[in-house]
Amino acid sequence: MNDDVTPLFPDDPNERPFVTVARVGDIPEGQGRAYAVGKRMVAVFFNEGKYFAIDDFCPHQGASLAEGYIDGCAIACPWHHWRFSISDGSWLDNPKIGVDTFVVRVVNDQIQIQLTDE
Repeated sequence: MNDDVTPLFPDDPNERPFVTVARVGDIPEGQGRAYAVGKRMVAVFFNEGKYFAIDDFCPHQGASLAEGYIDGCAIACPWHHWRFSISDGSWLDNPKIGVDTFVVRVVNDQIQIQLTDE
């Protein structure tokens, strides 16, 4: 993994930086992988040709969501099958609860996640 942090617009000092977590091809279609991003673990999924990133920890009992099962736009927690949207982080059985999402971009062959303020 590359720990280089590259701003989206080098001339904009207010833009939160991105960090490379993987390379295109590292995450198979329909699966996820967990990566340390700043002080957090982030689950990155490759589904239907797009990359998505959400908080890796299920709020129920802390299981890794990257280890779960993708069904459409949902990831099911591997422990108790709580289902979260990989696009907006909402808990699909109670949308008032959810997990954080992260901006993802691909630059050349690098999958990058935008750092948060936390």
